[in-house]
Amino acid sequence: MTADQPDRRGAGPAPDPHGRAPARHGPAAPAPAPIGPATERRGPAPPGAAWARTTVVVITRDRRDQLLRTLERLAALPGRPPVVVVDNASSDGTAEAVAARYPEVLLVSPGRNLGAVGRTLGVRHARTPYVAFSDDDSWWQPGALAAAERLLDDHPRLGLVAASVRVGEDGRREDPLNAELASSPLGREPGLPGTRVLGFLACAAVARREAYLEAGGYHPVVFFAGEEQLLAYDLEACGWAVCHCPEVVAVHGPVGGVRGGRRAVMRRNAVLTAWLRRPVGVALRRTGRLAADAARRGAEAREAREALRGVLERLPAALRARRRLPAHVEEAARRVEGGDRGGCRPPEAGVG
Repeated sequence: MTADQPDRRGAGPAPDPHGRAPARHGPAAPAPAPIGPATERRGPAPPGAAWARTTVVVITRDRRDQLLRTLERLAALPGRPPVVVVDNASSDGTAEAVAARYPEVLLVSPGRNLGAVGRTLGVRHARTPYVAFSDDDSWWQPGALAAAERLLDDHPRLGLVAASVRVGEDGRREDPLNAELASSPLGREPGLPGTRVLGFLACAAVARREAYLEAGGYHPVVFFAGEEQLLAYDLEACGWAVCHCPEVVAVHGPVGGVRGGRRAVMRRNAVLTAWLRRPVGVALRRTGRLAADAARRGAEAREAREALRGVLERLPAALRARRRLPAHVEEAARRVEGGDRGGCRPPEAGVG
């Protein structure tokens, strides 16, 4: 198989109309890249940990106060789910504060900033069949994790639940992302509980641990910002479905606005995702549009130039890891792009 041929390994047969998991004949994704050594600190297990079915994985970097607020919210959830915090080399005393105030939390320190790949490290430390993701400024509504568990129990082909998102401390505002996911042109399928999508918000997702690890988790080439679409592609390539299920609700309480340079990184990652998984023509068109924007003047052109530099720096690694999507996933990606919905474009404000 050449790098530009569709990867049909692990795609299995067409989805079973009764919702049974498709047969798998080998991994659709390569073995996850080694993350390297990490230290962990574990105190006494929280009440109910022995029968917990979902672990919450949180990644953080230099946002101690926001993280402590999130851990307080998670500790108040029914059943008090086990929590894994992956500290991406914080320098603000995050690790010490977590160990002091929440000794029951499993604190994992890789010693460097892994970006979104830190979530994969957290998933590897989880011992439950399901894993929910939070960022240091997000948490789950009471009952949300139990609802996700029922959906995953009842639908064996479901690999990831894309939750709905409420914004603010009180969670009263609807995130515009919810409408975008609900209107995905992929629609619904028999045996699945919600609208099929090829994207989600990382801090508002609950995954089947087996599916996440089979797909390889988040990719180190994209690192962070807009990383969700690539994982959605890889889950679908492995035969797992990604569905928007609005009854599962996450709350996002951003503090301090968008981190500097985020828009440029998201533009970079959109192009890199195309080089990693899409046909060469799609990748070339996206690169060309970015280059054309970079040749203009003004603030947006500076952002485009920054994004283009990032693409060129990471392109050799992307080409080494290039693996085209199976035909049915590529067709779904084209349908989503045609409708410009359900992809999805993660909201930029306050994320990450």
